[in-house]
Amino acid sequence: MGVTFEEYVLTRGPALVRLARLLVDDEHRAEDLVQDVLAKAYPRWSRIVGADDPDRYVRRMLVNARNSWWRRAVRRHEVPVAAVVPEPAAESGLDGADRQALWHLVAALPPRQRAALVLRYYEDLDDPAIAEILGCSAVTVRTHVMRGIAALRANLPAAGFPLTSANQTRSRR
Repeated sequence: MGVTFEEYVLTRGPALVRLARLLVDDEHRAEDLVQDVLAKAYPRWSRIVGADDPDRYVRRMLVNARNSWWRRAVRRHEVPVAAVVPEPAAESGLDGADRQALWHLVAALPPRQRAALVLRYYEDLDDPAIAEILGCSAVTVRTHVMRGIAALRANLPAAGFPLTSANQTRSRR
């Protein structure tokens, strides 16, 4: 039949929490969001695991839950508080403070652009997979990614990052 719900949560749970932290920029809210999504997925698990890619289905549930939370938060006038997103040491040449400043720039992006960038560069998904998760076309995904990168580039100097030829070149995928 496929992977059991318990196996899925054990293997993919931490990755789902990391994805949620990047989507909502709040560690505790991310854990709550993943818990809510998994609670909704549990009774439907036999149908979800029967789909082509259960991970893609759960990611979409996570993005949709994040969007629903955001709508409710705006109605209640909640102000999300920035959280520190721990990152493993990377070969990017950025120290912890630079990485944190860069994540604050990503957190300031509109939700769809942010989700598209996170799914593209953190989850390493292609345009059709992101389009299915976000419920839009692949062209719209490319537009969100392009606008998100343009906004990040425009805000790099204000965040203390000098513009170099390396971060001025367009990323192609």
